[in-house]
Amino acid sequence: MGIFYGILSWTALFLLFMVLIAFLGFCLYIKYIHMAYDYIPGPPRDNFLLGHVPTFLKALKNDDVIHDKFKEWCETHGSVCRINFLHHVIVLVTCPEGIKEILMSPKYPKDDAYKKIGNLFGVRFLGNGLITAQDHEQWYKQRRIMDPAFSSLYLRGLMDAFNERAEKLMLKLTDVADNQTEASMLKLMNFVTLDVIAKVAFGVDLDHMKDKSVFTKAIALTLKGMIYQIRDIFFKFHPKNQPFIKEVNEACRMLRATGAQWINERKAAMRNGEDVPKDILTQIIRTAGKEGSMTSEDEELMLDNFVTFFIAGQETTANQLAFCILELTRHPEILEKAKIEVDDVIGMKQMISYEDLGKLIYVSQLLKETLRIYPTAPGTTRMLPEDTIIDGINLPKGFVCFFSSYATGRMEKFFKDPMTFDPDRFHPDAPKPYYCYFPFALGPRACLGQNFAQMEAKLIMAKLIQRFDFTLSPGQSFDILDNGTLRPKSGVVCSVRHRNHNN
Repeated sequence: MGIFYGILSWTALFLLFMVLIAFLGFCLYIKYIHMAYDYIPGPPRDNFLLGHVPTFLKALKNDDVIHDKFKEWCETHGSVCRINFLHHVIVLVTCPEGIKEILMSPKYPKDDAYKKIGNLFGVRFLGNGLITAQDHEQWYKQRRIMDPAFSSLYLRGLMDAFNERAEKLMLKLTDVADNQTEASMLKLMNFVTLDVIAKVAFGVDLDHMKDKSVFTKAIALTLKGMIYQIRDIFFKFHPKNQPFIKEVNEACRMLRATGAQWINERKAAMRNGEDVPKDILTQIIRTAGKEGSMTSEDEELMLDNFVTFFIAGQETTANQLAFCILELTRHPEILEKAKIEVDDVIGMKQMISYEDLGKLIYVSQLLKETLRIYPTAPGTTRMLPEDTIIDGINLPKGFVCFFSSYATGRMEKFFKDPMTFDPDRFHPDAPKPYYCYFPFALGPRACLGQNFAQMEAKLIMAKLIQRFDFTLSPGQSFDILDNGTLRPKSGVVCSVRHRNHNN
């Protein structure tokens, strides 16, 4: 028995020795990374091993916007700024020439971080869809299938559906105004954009659902889970987080099951020769059919893109509209200019045409300025396939560059008085921002749904300005909640009144 315990003791000592050797090796490797790349300017590390991870964790814990820290670092340390994430080095780039070079070129792929949102805690989420695909050929095939459905020519034929869904919101706000009550504009914007994406893209009328908030809750859960998975590498190992992870996984499965049901029902209807809506889903299925036989992976990719469009088409536009309303409540002079334009272009008519949208120049400026200060999808990354020089600093092959539209949009060097809400920055005759404004990203991997989002936001905002006045309720703040997308933290609770058109 003594020999047995002796062997166990030696085994334990040997294992401990090996662990210590491995830890020492990791420390030496971290030291090598520091020595090799500390020539790139950057803030002091929080921790030798963890680098700047504690800053990310603190931001998560305090509900801070991490992009504020990015802006601070870039203003202090320059347009190419190093961040240490354990043994990885990420570079913040706010140099317009660097942004142009990398985002506008197809040769810079998305990095491995996008794999982390392909699956959330082991359950497929965005998979290998348009946002997450790293392989160029796989991405290009998907984009080729999706492009026709999101062209301006195709979307203009869906204006009736856009108007119909927006009118549902107007009826709800009419009740709020008639009863002189308050409403969370963020919540209402979430519901209307959910209605729009479901109807315009997938031909589904959510009014028939008993509780359509199940979708908004699932979207919020998955986005929050996405942020924890990306920014907190230890999150999934903590026992107290398991109930939340289970909720996130169930939300992922629900969204994908919904997509599979809607897609399969539409395919069956098309095979049977039934009349089907002339919406985005029909166009995508028809275009995909021209590509030849669909493999099981192609079917999964279509489902990946369903989840992508369902979330992006609802969440980001809702947040943009809510932020715009928030700013208009404290800028009556800007609101008055918007009212004059809306009254001139659409008067009191309910159905807004595609041609009307083109004439709403100032409303477009409003929405662009909103995205400058509050880019609802605030950043993107790319990987360097070869050594690259940006702003005089050599960045080695394999480095990941991060681009924050939030940071550049709020920097004095690019926008005078950046925290002043001024739609005239985007007047047609004003100088165009030079690669420092990219709320939909730039280049070949720019957001496919940009036309859809801009049409939807402009139409809804025009109807709101046409019919209602909003007063921000006491206690509301202008704070931002960073859940991967940016949203107003307080919900933009307003009292709503009918506009007095006699003034």
